[in-house]
Formats: sequence, C-alpha cells, structure tokens
Amino acid sequence: LPGFYYDSEKNRYFRLLPGHNNCNPLTKESIQYKTMERKRLRLLEEEENPKKKTARAGLNSSLLLQKRQLGLLSSRSYCRMVHELKVNCMQRKKIEINGPDSSVAGTNNFITIVADVACERIFTVSDVEHGGCKYGIINLSGLGKKSLTVEMYDNLYFTNRKVNSVCWASLTHPDSHLCLMGIAETPGRASLLPASFFSSTNPDRPGMLCSFKISTAWSCAWCLNPQADNCFSTGLTGQVLVTNVVTGHRQTFSIVSDVLAQQFATQTPVLYNGCRSGEVFGIDVRQRNHKGQSWKTIRLFHNSAVTSIRLLEAEHYLVAADMAGEIKLWDLRTAKCVKQYRGHHNENTVLPVHVNEEEGLLTAVGQDCYTRIWSLQDAQLLRTIPSPHSTSKDAIPSVVFSSRLGGSRGVPGLLMAVKQDLYHFSYN
Repeated sequence: LPGFYYDSEKNRYFRLLPGHNNCNPLTKESIQYKTMERKRLRLLEEEENPKKKTARAGLNSSLLLQKRQLGLLSSRSYCRMVHELKVNCMQRKKIEINGPDSSVAGTNNFITIVADVACERIFTVSDVEHGGCKYGIINLSGLGKKSLTVEMYDNLYFTNRKVNSVCWASLTHPDSHLCLMGIAETPGRASLLPASFFSSTNPDRPGMLCSFKISTAWSCAWCLNPQADNCFSTGLTGQVLVTNVVTGHRQTFSIVSDVLAQQFATQTPVLYNGCRSGEVFGIDVRQRNHKGQSWKTIRLFHNSAVTSIRLLEAEHYLVAADMAGEIKLWDLRTAKCVKQYRGHHNENTVLPVHVNEEEGLLTAVGQDCYTRIWSLQDAQLLRTIPSPHSTSKDAIPSVVFSSRLGGSRGVPGLLMAVKQDLYHFSYN
C-alpha cells in the first residue's frame, strides 16, 4: 500500500510519515538492510547443511563415475564435474593467525589478499586505526595441519600509505618482489618492494628496488614475457606507464580515461587494459610512444567501467568484469562476447575476478558481500557463499581460490579474508 510499510514478521502494515524519516527507524535503507540480513542468515544456516543441492540436477559422484566408465564423459569433462561437486561441498572453518607479535596479529581489518603463483604465500593489505594501510605476508604452509594455523609477518615501515593496487613480481626469482600502487596524498607513488622485507629470518632488510611519484594510480601488472623482461605497468589517470626496473626506461601511452585493470600476455608482448570508460584495449609494448589511438592492438567495449580483466591460458579469451555487475568472456580473435556470467553484483566498486582454468571455475565477490562461483565453460552459477559478517561497504570479502593452497602439496579450497578474520573453505 502506498505510504505504508509491510512488516513480514508481524504480518501487518505500518504507516510511513512523510518528513519524519530523521526519527523514523523505518527508512528505505534500514528496510533493505533488514531484508538482506535475513537472507544472509538463512543462507548461512543452509551452508551448515552437509547435503546441499547441486547447481545441476542429478549431479553426484556415483553417476559421474558411471558415465566415465561407460565412455560418456571425457577425462576433461569428468574432472570439471568433480570440481563442481567439491565446490558445492566446501565447509567454512576459521583460521588462527599467528605472528611474531601475537597481540598484533589479526587485529586489523583486511582490505585485500593476493596469492603468489605457487599459492604458498598471500600478501595482505589491512586497515590501521590512524589511517593508511599495513602490509604483511601470510605463510600458508600451516593449512596442511589439523589446527589450521598460518604465520603472518608484517612490515612496519610502510604503514601510512594507502594501496590502490598490488601484484607479485618475479625479478630475481619467481614472486620475489611486490608492486605497490598507492596514494598517501596527491601525487601518488609506485613502489617495487622485495618480498624478503617481510621475512623474520632476514636481519639485513633490503631497500626498495624503485619508488617514484606518479599521478593517481589505479592498477598495476608485472610482465612475465621475455620480450619485455623486468617491466611493470602502472594504470594512471589519463595514461599508461610501462617501466623497466633495471634500466629505468619508461614508456608513456596517453589515453582519455582511468585505467582500473591491467594484465600482460605471456605469449605476445601485449598489455591489456580495462578503463573507467568501459573500453578494454591492448598495447604492444615493443613500440615507441604514440599519441592517438593507432597503437591499440584490440578494442572491446562494456557499458560500464571495467574493474577487472583476466586472460585465459591460451590467450585467445579474456574475462572482463564491470561496475554494472556484468562479467563477460571475450574471444580476442573475433572481438566478440561469447559468454556472460550472471548474478554478480556491483555498482561503484573496483572488484576483482579470479579464474582457475585448471578446475574450470570463475570466482568473484560482489558488492553485496556474496562470493559466487561459476562454471567457466558454460557460465552456470555453481554456488553463492554468504559472508560470515554483516553486509557493509567496509566488509567486502577478499578471496583466493586454488587446488594447492600452501604449495604443490598444499590443501585445496577457498581462502576468505573479511574484517579481522581469515576463513578456509575446505575443498576435500
């Protein structure tokens, strides 16, 4: 009824008085929050049920094995279906975080976590009470134990610089450094920091390999292609900067938007960029600086700001997510969208997507704080995981998904960092 609010719990209507919302608890925001919180609590109860419904009707391990033995499923399809079943059965467990200073470990809210290539360590960015961020590295080797404990090492030298983007860099050996894009004030700063800075066994702390002032930074990426060795990119407001950390040589490409997402290809010397304008374009980093649009190798377009891009292994396909909540799979050979992963929620936040091609899965956390997992092959939504904490803008979970958390002999599953807590969703 117009002018009335229906309370489903009391099964009756209440009048909404115009002009009295400053003292009326029944505001639009409070009503929406109450509805979302009821839904979250209901889904958390369903999560505790070990026998969950699968996304595909009739999908179970015995049926899959029977089809595999009869030759109705290829080895690849069988493995993909088994991973879908495992995702559906993941159970949440809280992880105990230990550190040299036990009184400090786990006392700050996580902003983001980023795993190295081997998934042996995760780099963490956390809030601090007096402003800025605190950085740390968590060693995941303890996940293989029954106690589910991890070791966290903080770097107390860089606590006042806000981080917009971070990526692992392989300079002296795989994942030896970290690229940090931050803004303490205008202008911002780009830094390349040795990962050994966070080691408790290294008394001789090395200095930063490079650090320089830039305009507001939004994204960064490290290049693993030998044709552009020792280079990392920085996505800025109005330009893309490619820097060789050994020679100091820089290339600048001028654009007309903010670059919110970046990734280098490994088979070709191309840097892919996602912009606030909704454009995704590639840059051949072997060429010299150019103005205009002639240096763009490919151009794709979304209807909203592109917040995350991920290349698939063969580099014929690219996954892009935007602020309208759309996640699309693009065929780079034809520049056409071939799949769309529905259900993701985003309105105005830079949120990453994670692709695990070996397991055939795509994972993303929405602005509504739900973690969703899709089948990479047919875009089927496999599972929606509610946050253990109440939904809020400062409590959006950050996740890492891998079949080898802690290294080659690690445990499989999903890591979720939210507020001050770290959770492991067992993949066994």
